[in-house]
Amino acid sequence: MSIYIAIALGGSAGAISRYWVTSTTYQWFGHQFSYGTLLVNVVGSLLMGFLAVILVERFQVSDEVRLGIMVGFLGSFTTFSTFAMDTLQWFENGAIMKALAYVIISVLCCVLGAWAGLLTAKQIFLR
Repeated sequence: MSIYIAIALGGSAGAISRYWVTSTTYQWFGHQFSYGTLLVNVVGSLLMGFLAVILVERFQVSDEVRLGIMVGFLGSFTTFSTFAMDTLQWFENGAIMKALAYVIISVLCCVLGAWAGLLTAKQIFLR
């Protein structure tokens, strides 16, 4: 039961954090592009890669802590469903190049972010 509570607490914090980051990003850069969603997905991917090493290989934290952070917090912080809806709206509105650019940028940056986080954590903590 404690694992479910940890995931729920992490999920609550992740959802609030996502809302704050995306709304702040849109205030700074506007709504012409999904900057906020892109940012949380890239940062979340980078953190997922980094924390996969830190929480499992380096410090071997409890399942509650690991799942609370990775499944709860990062699962709520990142948002594939918003990414999908933004892309579909651009397709429906005829902004096909914008939609394709967003898909390519998102996928590449998220995968590269996770990889960079993984490599960084290994360099720092597993020498």
